[in-house]
Amino acid sequence: MSDVSPIPEGYPRICPGLSCAGAAAAIDFYTAVFGATERMRMPGPGGTVAHCELLVGDSVLMIGDPAPEIGFPDPKEVGGSPVNLMVYVPDADAAFAAALAAGATEINPMTDQFYGDRSGSFEDPWGHRWTVATHIEDVSEEEMQRRMAEMMNAAG
Repeated sequence: MSDVSPIPEGYPRICPGLSCAGAAAAIDFYTAVFGATERMRMPGPGGTVAHCELLVGDSVLMIGDPAPEIGFPDPKEVGGSPVNLMVYVPDADAAFAAALAAGATEINPMTDQFYGDRSGSFEDPWGHRWTVATHIEDVSEEEMQRRMAEMMNAAG
């Protein structure tokens, strides 16, 4: 048996990898919107990014230009992404405004949610969907269920 840890030091168990046509610009976007810091970058051919790792809090976000030859297509080439990535930030309103100012498209406006978060969602210029949230209230499971039922009844 190997002495090497099966999970490398400094990596969480889940590290999303995003294909972005124009990955260098996407890296700048995620740095500005989420306060990400670049941990490493490997250049690809023709000025592309083969692989980049961004730290977003204690998470690792991997970015690269599309590589369809290895099954890493751009979301816009396959009709969009069915995945939504949730990011907790200190100021969701500011992150949301920064995303829209940098070319993102609003999906859902910033709203105080029944479960204790303030959040809004957008699609970034590369076709990835995000929800940014700031936790604003601790809500018990019982209260959360009550509020959800109330919301569902009001919706009809």
